[in-house]
Amino acid sequence: MELNWNKLDVKLSASTKKTIHEMGFERMTPVQNRSETLKRHEVGGIIISPTRELATQTSRVLAYFLHHVEHITQMLLIGGNSVSADVDCFKAKGANILIATPGRLEDLLMRKCDINLPAAVKSLELLVLDEADRLLDLGFEKTLTTILQYLPRQRRTGLFSATQTKDVVQLVRAGLRNPVFVTIHEKCHNKSIDTRSDEVDLSTPSTLANYYTVCKPEEKLATLVGFLRSQGSHQKFMLFFSTCACVEYFAAVLKVLLAEFQVFAIHGRMKGTRCKDFDSFQKAKSGVLICTDVMGRGVDIRDVNWVIQYDPPKSAAAFVHRCGRTARIGNQGSALVMLLPTEDAYVDFIYRNQKVHLVEMETPLPAADTLSCVRSIQLKDRAVMDKALRAFTSHIHAYSRYECNVILRLKDLNFGTLATGFGLLKLPKMPELQGKDVSDFEEVHIDFNSIPYMDRQRERIRQEKLKIYKKTGIWPKSDQKSKRRSCRQTEPWSLSKQHRMERKSKRDRRKIKKQQQQDSGRSKCKRKRNLCQEDIDELAKDIALIKKLKRRKISQEEFDDQFDAKNRENSCESSE
Repeated sequence: MELNWNKLDVKLSASTKKTIHEMGFERMTPVQNRSETLKRHEVGGIIISPTRELATQTSRVLAYFLHHVEHITQMLLIGGNSVSADVDCFKAKGANILIATPGRLEDLLMRKCDINLPAAVKSLELLVLDEADRLLDLGFEKTLTTILQYLPRQRRTGLFSATQTKDVVQLVRAGLRNPVFVTIHEKCHNKSIDTRSDEVDLSTPSTLANYYTVCKPEEKLATLVGFLRSQGSHQKFMLFFSTCACVEYFAAVLKVLLAEFQVFAIHGRMKGTRCKDFDSFQKAKSGVLICTDVMGRGVDIRDVNWVIQYDPPKSAAAFVHRCGRTARIGNQGSALVMLLPTEDAYVDFIYRNQKVHLVEMETPLPAADTLSCVRSIQLKDRAVMDKALRAFTSHIHAYSRYECNVILRLKDLNFGTLATGFGLLKLPKMPELQGKDVSDFEEVHIDFNSIPYMDRQRERIRQEKLKIYKKTGIWPKSDQKSKRRSCRQTEPWSLSKQHRMERKSKRDRRKIKKQQQQDSGRSKCKRKRNLCQEDIDELAKDIALIKKLKRRKISQEEFDDQFDAKNRENSCESSE
């Protein structure tokens, strides 16, 4: 059989052919002609994505490429699916390419099960970390470290990220050999933009129109409803909220307020219907997808006309990622961010930080009777009222953790009008509201125990507990553990952080003191001696002082001052 170099599927360059000819190799040897493909259970490539939706999308795109390719198969490994089903599928069919979320891949590697995945990945040639910065933001750093321990060092690794963060740079330095950075920018040759150069780097595509509107807290939901109705139910919208609880609540409310629209909901804590709603919205020609930032990165949904940000995102970079869900691949799209009067400085901030120019939009008049309709929905179903309270508290907590907290300040919020805008029937009990002026909020004066659950089983359980409550005055809990947890007093996030820092500082001081004792030799075994009554009384005082500190009757500073004062008195007595 003639083994000609020209018969190769991949053509050699002219310079390589010339070198081979000069070396005297007129034909290939049998070893050189031999090409070995991956076996059924050998994994040659792994793609790790931060979310299930992005992994599913990658798998679908890859399926088009593998349709006409023989001997290469792929498999999708994501949370929400049965682990045993994934194991059985890999054992039966195998896979050469794995598209996975970090948690499920780590689980299968550590479990091993019957598939011995660590042995299968020994043939790995290419690893791809998609949206690498998002993987780190979601706390997958330890998970990725565990996964990398199972993979061969001799491999090619690709990190793809729209945002170059410090964590990504550190990951590159630690995990990549001879890294090469490929940076892509979009240039705008627009003379109307005031700049010294005729080329300007844009954070958003030139086909995307960015708008903002300023509305009062109590009119925000009504403004949203009026805007969506003015655009029409034939368009496709993505509506972003800051928390999962807000998605749950506003999805329940908007399905009633916007009966002519198809309304879908997705957030990170959703289990059963998450993939179903994602597929349904992708296939739908129109509708509203209510979501968190879990849908803000990488996910490609066709024909999205509008991206609406009901709340500003946690970071400036997330603002650009949200807007990027529309105007994709050269298509036209629009984005709108809804701001409160106290947040108008955000427009200039996002321009300076991300070079995104926002144009003010005059929105239609707020839809009439929106808040009264929202309250009537809650009066019919207690579950919606519970969701409203959780949404409000989660929104307040999220607002206190903004990256740009100089502009978006919690103390600037009017909690009364904000609660009115959420359509609450009553204010929740939370420490952030203590001492705040909430006179702008009008509570509904009814017996809240009379509001039923639409779910018959939940309502039956509630009625049983209500009978016990009327007899004893104590609301029964499911177990003693939950009762102890409910008795614990809540505290603001900022105060909780301060207490954690104080405890850490106390631990550090103990470590330093212990080290000093070891260095001075005082930590060695000491001769036992009997305690006198004076020593026992002194020890009892110290214990009482520590208990006061734990019960927060005295501050850390007062504890240190009293403790040091006692030590000084004891040292003076001993010297005398």
